[in-house]
Amino acid sequence: MSQQELLLNSDRSNGAFTEERRSRSRLGLVVTGVVGGSLVALYAVAAPFVAPALRKVCLPFVPATSAQVGNVLKVLRTRSGTLVDIGSGDGRIVIAAAKCGFQASGLELNPWLVWYSRYKAWREGVHRSTSFHISDLWKASFAQYSNVVIFGVPQMMDQLELKLASELPSSAKVVACRFPFPTWVPESTEGEGIDTVWVYDAKTFQSDLHSGKTRNMSLEDKPDPHTRSLSVS
Repeated sequence: MSQQELLLNSDRSNGAFTEERRSRSRLGLVVTGVVGGSLVALYAVAAPFVAPALRKVCLPFVPATSAQVGNVLKVLRTRSGTLVDIGSGDGRIVIAAAKCGFQASGLELNPWLVWYSRYKAWREGVHRSTSFHISDLWKASFAQYSNVVIFGVPQMMDQLELKLASELPSSAKVVACRFPFPTWVPESTEGEGIDTVWVYDAKTFQSDLHSGKTRNMSLEDKPDPHTRSLSVS
């Protein structure tokens, strides 16, 4: 074999090797992109659900049972006007209330649940009488609501007493599900076990607050900034 042929074969081998390295490099970039994109997508989906676990008070998404929804509607059957569900989850309380004639709103930190609730309300035909907001309950105002529904946990209920007592109109009703308020006296209850709901009249708990029957706490004792309302109904 001549020297020219040897050089030609060498060039061909080097070219093939270089092309193989380029192919492997492109494949590596594709795999890296796919894996990276998958991780980003996974984080985007999971973050709203996982983040609450990093807070001091975790309010996970626990859907309301059919009995709980029924009990809420039963105690509010003579009521009307505006309603807000604190920690509205997948929107079932808000949608059910809208079907009963309320102008209903939901406050929820998880954006995926808020978007799903909006879609569900549109599908159920009540999107004009419902609204869902990505909102922190401690930063929201409740002055415009005549009916409040809350699926809370004991760690937040005492602070929520003060906020609602200072912001709600005297004609409002508050319905607590799963856990009652610590110092308010309910005017009635409905259901039993985990499906129990407690009904509170704003005139009563505001009067108790002003007369000093409610625990003496200043509204300047702001709630823990790590406490949030999320996905409990």
